[in-house]
Amino acid sequence: MGLSKAINFAKEKSWSRFSLFAKMNSLIIVLFVPIIIVYTYSNNVTYDVVSKELQESNTKQLTFLSSQIDSRINQMMDFSLVFSKDPNVRKFNGLNMWEDRYDHMQTRYVIQEKMMLQSGLTDVWPSRYAVYSQQNKDVISNYDKPTGYDEHYLKQNMSGKWTYSDGQSGYPGKTKAFYWFYSDSIAPQGTFTGSDLVVEASFSYENIQNMLDTYKAGGQGDPFFYHKGDKPILNRSADQRLTGDLITYLNEQHSPDNSTQHVVKLENKNYLVSSVKSANLDWYLVDVVPLDRILGPISGSRNLFYVSMLLLFVVGISASILLYRNVQQPIKKLIKGLRRVQRGDYTVRLHSEDQNEFSFLFHRFNDMSHQIQDLIENVFNEKIRAREATLKQLQAQINPHFLYNCLGYIINMAQMKDEEAVVSMAYNLSAYYRYTTRMERDTATLDDEVKLLINYLDIQKLRNGRIDYHIDIPKEMLKQSIPRLLLQPIVENSVIHGVGKSYSSGEIRITGETTEGFCRVYIDDDGPGLSEDQQEALNRKMREPLREEMGCGLWNTNQRLIHQFGNQSFLHFRESPLGGFRTEIIWEIPAQEEYHLYTNQQGDTQHANDHR
Repeated sequence: MGLSKAINFAKEKSWSRFSLFAKMNSLIIVLFVPIIIVYTYSNNVTYDVVSKELQESNTKQLTFLSSQIDSRINQMMDFSLVFSKDPNVRKFNGLNMWEDRYDHMQTRYVIQEKMMLQSGLTDVWPSRYAVYSQQNKDVISNYDKPTGYDEHYLKQNMSGKWTYSDGQSGYPGKTKAFYWFYSDSIAPQGTFTGSDLVVEASFSYENIQNMLDTYKAGGQGDPFFYHKGDKPILNRSADQRLTGDLITYLNEQHSPDNSTQHVVKLENKNYLVSSVKSANLDWYLVDVVPLDRILGPISGSRNLFYVSMLLLFVVGISASILLYRNVQQPIKKLIKGLRRVQRGDYTVRLHSEDQNEFSFLFHRFNDMSHQIQDLIENVFNEKIRAREATLKQLQAQINPHFLYNCLGYIINMAQMKDEEAVVSMAYNLSAYYRYTTRMERDTATLDDEVKLLINYLDIQKLRNGRIDYHIDIPKEMLKQSIPRLLLQPIVENSVIHGVGKSYSSGEIRITGETTEGFCRVYIDDDGPGLSEDQQEALNRKMREPLREEMGCGLWNTNQRLIHQFGNQSFLHFRESPLGGFRTEIIWEIPAQEEYHLYTNQQGDTQHANDHR
């Protein structure tokens, strides 16, 4: 009972240890998952906020740059309007009928000086102006104009909007610039009355480049000026390859909105593309900002955190596995040894190469197993000796009971001077006791027991001539080993309580069979028998402890049967087919004997001879 409790306790500890191992891993996961979730959420919020601020900042900067460009263009347009009202300009477009040559040259000089003065106000945005007199077919400019007055050129460009071209006939072979023409005529733009004054305002694309270079120096992007169908104006340090890919994208995706913002993936990198439309030029100021360069530190910090958490998780699991190997496995080894002890294997010994607490436990377990083995062997030997003593005691109880009956018969026959009966009784009695007094063995074959029954029944037949008996037991079954004097008390009971109580001739029949791994011997008589209630009471007494009011013959026989063959063997009582009382002796065939019995039934005479 103590060993079973120890094993159950060890099993519970092993399960708790296993649960502890699972709980440790679960705890690691439970601790890591919320941290990762919270950090991921926080990182995403930070990423979104920075990205949103970047977009807003980029849009504001582009809007400011676009407003600066529009402001300078508006200044040029305002100057053109005011300049067209200048008296000298009016005078230049007049008839000049009463002016001398000096006055005419002085007027041209004043006009040119005013245009030069307006153009030189800033170095970042140099501007060019020209005044055309349709009436005089003359032109004055503040730059070297390769051609003179060209009315066709004026009519072609009088659209009222800023245009981007190379000047056409006015600038053959020159680089492109932005042009705007203003006429003081009341007629619709593009028509001339013959005496109109036209003011031309223009600036080179380099002005835009200067603004883009200044913007790029103070930001993170790569700006350029874009109009679908025209060659874009790039800053002087622009990435040609990236800009080319982006222009291809814009030509396909360009939106007419005044302000747009997209995240574009080019060459496996993400770029923030922002655009703002110029109100005067109908061009777009585009800025390209590499998101990976700006948001890269946030992503790098996030990736570093994930790698750190992964390393910590691996370290935690490794520590858990190390704990499992150094603690769980020795405990499982100890449990396995305890289970083998529970199954009866007391030779099990545990060994450990490490010198730790478990090696001490293994050493104490080996001592315990050795002590239990010695204790079990001693108890087993004592049990065997007690069993032998019990069997001898039971046998001693049976022998006097039979002897008293026989001696009583001899005395009676001697008194009746029946010498033949006395001699026959003495002969059978001597044969009987020659068999029963051989105490070197506690068992005998069923064949020897049947021979003893023949001696006994012959003795009983001498005493009562009405007795007739028949014995029919298979030869294979006669080789079974059973306790000595197992059948005799039962046959004696049939003679005394069955045939002895009948006034007519009595029959005793002894038969046997083997079925389903059991041997069965039936002892029948044709006596008065017992009622069903009496049979049930007798069967119940066989399962109860011996009491003083109970007879010890049948009870002792049942106990000897149990001692020899186990709890599946027993005596059973019922009504006999002869009309009297039947006693069934049932015992379980041991495995080895069952095999020999099977081979004998199959005709294996070699085993039968070996058995004999």
